[in-house]
Amino acid sequence: MSETSSTGSADTARKDITVVHLMRHGEVHNPEGVLYGRRPGYHLSELGRQMADRVAEHLEKRDITHVVASPLERAQETATPIAKSHGVDLATDERLIEAANVFEGKTFGVGDGALRKPDNWKHLTNPFRPSWGEPYIEQVVRMMGALDAARDAARGHEAVCVSHQLPIWIVRSFVERRRLWHDPRKRQCTLASLTSFTYQGDKIVSVGYTEPARDLVPAHLLAGAKPVKGKSKAFGA
Repeated sequence: MSETSSTGSADTARKDITVVHLMRHGEVHNPEGVLYGRRPGYHLSELGRQMADRVAEHLEKRDITHVVASPLERAQETATPIAKSHGVDLATDERLIEAANVFEGKTFGVGDGALRKPDNWKHLTNPFRPSWGEPYIEQVVRMMGALDAARDAARGHEAVCVSHQLPIWIVRSFVERRRLWHDPRKRQCTLASLTSFTYQGDKIVSVGYTEPARDLVPAHLLAGAKPVKGKSKAFGA
């Protein structure tokens, strides 16, 4: 094989690699401590904006050509500084939205909140589906669709998709061939984290995970943190 042919093949291989970063939004202003889910009107806190800026700085030198977010305010606000720093328009994809949940608008802490009320127990009958919200397999289908669309929009480059904790963890679990039902306390998907999918052509060949704003995340919201009464991890979705 000639040197020219070898170089051409290497260039083609590089162009065939696309990275899609699936980012969880930053901290939300939520003084009532409710599980806000898909409810409108929940914006980033000042700390959350710092997280978004930190990740934008972290990604500043990456080859990002496409930025897209869930339609919810917290995701849009997280994605904005990233899109701005790369000079691209911010797109919206409904498929990146938070998972539906019957407990939206209610508190969901340890030793308090909605789980203390017997009327809510009927929603907890099947953790494998789950019975309290959008089925896991439906989250996989829509999130894979959003990931593939971002891959196509950024072929040979990188894309950022800002979404929410549960859908991110579910699609990662699917790609890594883990069961979809799980202990929420063990999700590796901290606020403002990046779960990065590397594609070769149309196939995902690796998954990476980083936390550029870890030092800004409150201790009780880190993966594996012990529950604290009155400080639910559930509403930081």
